[in-house]
Amino acid sequence: MILFLRALFTVVLLSMLAVTSWASYRCPLFSVPREVSTHPWFIATLADAYWGFITFYVWVAYKQTTLLARLAWFVAIVLLGNIAMAAYCLAELFHVPLNTKLSAVLTVRSPGPGILGIALALAGVIVLFLA
Repeated sequence: MILFLRALFTVVLLSMLAVTSWASYRCPLFSVPREVSTHPWFIATLADAYWGFITFYVWVAYKQTTLLARLAWFVAIVLLGNIAMAAYCLAELFHVPLNTKLSAVLTVRSPGPGILGIALALAGVIVLFLA
């Protein structure tokens, strides 16, 4: 199961980086036409995505034991979405041997400052200001 999840989240991360890069080269982030950004389905999809991010963050906040790591991951997830989420999952999955039970990956808490979360939060802030 660990190997399958590593592969899955690698595909998620790489595909999100690819599609985000492609979209960024074709159209700046904040140049979405008003007809699109005010469309009810655009708004519903955005709300759905962000509620999903918050739901995932609740698990991250449980797993991380320091306030700095929790704040950094919150910023990273809100600004980078599935890119940050896939990176978090990969970090957790590569910290355990292949024969680890999935329950351990889901429940064992992570002490420390959350360097990856801090780096991704900074990247998200930079992307936001460059967009």
